[in-house]
Amino acid sequence: MEFKKLSAPSLKDLFIQQLQGLILSGELPMGAPLPPERELAQQMQVSRAVVNGGLAELAGQGFIEVRPRQGTYVADYRKKGNLSTLIAIMEYQGGALGKDEIRSILEVRRALEHLAVTSAIAHASDESLAHLGDIIAQLAAAKTPHEAAEAAFTFQHELALVGGNSILPLIYYSFKAPVITLWVRFCRLYGIESLCRNTEKLYTYLCSRDEEAVTHWVDTYLENAINGTQQIYEER
Repeated sequence: MEFKKLSAPSLKDLFIQQLQGLILSGELPMGAPLPPERELAQQMQVSRAVVNGGLAELAGQGFIEVRPRQGTYVADYRKKGNLSTLIAIMEYQGGALGKDEIRSILEVRRALEHLAVTSAIAHASDESLAHLGDIIAQLAAAKTPHEAAEAAFTFQHELALVGGNSILPLIYYSFKAPVITLWVRFCRLYGIESLCRNTEKLYTYLCSRDEEAVTHWVDTYLENAINGTQQIYEER
């Protein structure tokens, strides 16, 4: 067995985690002003460089807003946030996602998959589609939920690539962390075989270039995950 190197978080990471926790818990409500950097540094016994760097990262995540000549305020991260915000929320919740976040991710994924499958049918070569079949074989051979989730993500990312849209693969990759989390949960609830069957059926319609059937299947299995028989909001 090979053990991984342990490393302690930096002071900046700890500063960011503490502010994120205060904001996400509601102890620092939206719109609340933060103390000046010098005062924050004194209270938390860190350098101003740590505070400055941490605040810049929190602003990039949408948690705070720096208003020129006014100060720094807690932002409405639901309006100002991005994917980094979602990942921070997951980490705060121990890797978990709430029901609203899961539903929203699945709804976005449905729109993205419609574009991915229709683009692949229109533009992918037979050789490119055959390569997708190799990835399904990796999925079928997966021994753990995480291995299966990684293979399923690779399939979806490759599907986005073969359709020829240069932006779609980047969007897919930006969602990798939360999507992997949801597929791992799906496998624990319903088995790797269920994930494999869903993907194989999608692949069958792709290979026959049946746009109506493949888009209907995307709607079917994602609707099952959102409202139907294979929901993934809670683990049993």
